[in-house]
Amino acid sequence: MSVDSPAQLASDTNPDPKRTPKVVPAPPRGDGKFSFAEARNLIGDLTKPNPRIYWTDFLLSIVGGFIALNATLHVPRLFWPAPWVIPVVIVSYLATVLLFMRSVMFIHELVHLPKEGFKGFRFAWNALCGIPLFVPSFLYYPHVDHHRRKHYGTDHDGEYLSLSHHSPWMIVGFIGQALIIPVLGLFRFVVLSPVCWLIPGARAFVHRHASTMVVDPFYERDDPSDKEMRIVVMQEFFCFLVGSGLIFRHKIVTGEWFDPLWIVAYSVAIGLLTLNEVRTLGAHRWTGDGGEMTFEEQLLDSVNYPHHPWISELWGPIGTRYHALHHLFPRLPYHNLGEAHRRLIEGLPADSPYHRTVATSLTAEIKALWRRARDRGKPAESEPSAMAA
Repeated sequence: MSVDSPAQLASDTNPDPKRTPKVVPAPPRGDGKFSFAEARNLIGDLTKPNPRIYWTDFLLSIVGGFIALNATLHVPRLFWPAPWVIPVVIVSYLATVLLFMRSVMFIHELVHLPKEGFKGFRFAWNALCGIPLFVPSFLYYPHVDHHRRKHYGTDHDGEYLSLSHHSPWMIVGFIGQALIIPVLGLFRFVVLSPVCWLIPGARAFVHRHASTMVVDPFYERDDPSDKEMRIVVMQEFFCFLVGSGLIFRHKIVTGEWFDPLWIVAYSVAIGLLTLNEVRTLGAHRWTGDGGEMTFEEQLLDSVNYPHHPWISELWGPIGTRYHALHHLFPRLPYHNLGEAHRRLIEGLPADSPYHRTVATSLTAEIKALWRRARDRGKPAESEPSAMAA
């Protein structure tokens, strides 16, 4: 088994020598298997989330996002046709997308955070981000199915598609759906929510088919518990208020129907969703065919991007660029993933499959995915590795 050396694949994270003893790379064992015991020994002290980091990061991101959104909306109205308006709008738009992307990605952490000690953070995230952006936390509850060994890559996993086994046009469609999701999201909360309140029989269908952030459009969500349903109804009610305000606020205030915020909000939503779709394409190698996968197949189907942090942290924020590591240890807080990855790269044997989860760049992985989809059914040929340092 040929693998890249640990030195080649070392993470960009610089450890604190006072906190972490120097990790001496282990020699090859020769069996080429991943050992949870070895890995846990290397990262066992990194499992505790730091609330101060969560609060600071999230509040700076969401407040900055709304400031940038308002600049995108109001600078042209107030200062056009000054020559500096267009570059300012472009920068503020990009800042809005990136900061909202970072804010939204905390939904991934909410699923894995301890129930105790983060109730206030969950409430604040929904109030400031989830509900205003139409991504309340209940949409992501089924994410746990993606981490179940028996479910990963099967029909029970709503976050998986066998993209390597289908036409490349499915990849195009996967990205292109960003054009319609904003409209569907508004429809879900402004139209379908009242339908569910007025016609109880509609609730089961809407909950199973239109209440989950999914990759697989055919995924069916399990029926909720009574407690979960109370949370769903409460969150969708406030999303209904936000959506109604978005539609009617300008008419109420000015008497005119057309609201410039619609164009800005839709543009930001497309930018955010497109970025997230591209990030998702690189999170896995999508080699599963719909059947149950072994642990090693699941591990090698997931990807880490430790290199070029100033770029990869923009498209893969809140630890999502360490997706393979997250699948190994879902409860590791995002702010410790870089350090955990460094320790595993240096401490695990050179023949550990973990080394092969590392990719050099997102573009290299997506190109490799495109080639696999394009060449599906053809005899296997050697493909340039996207994992070489």
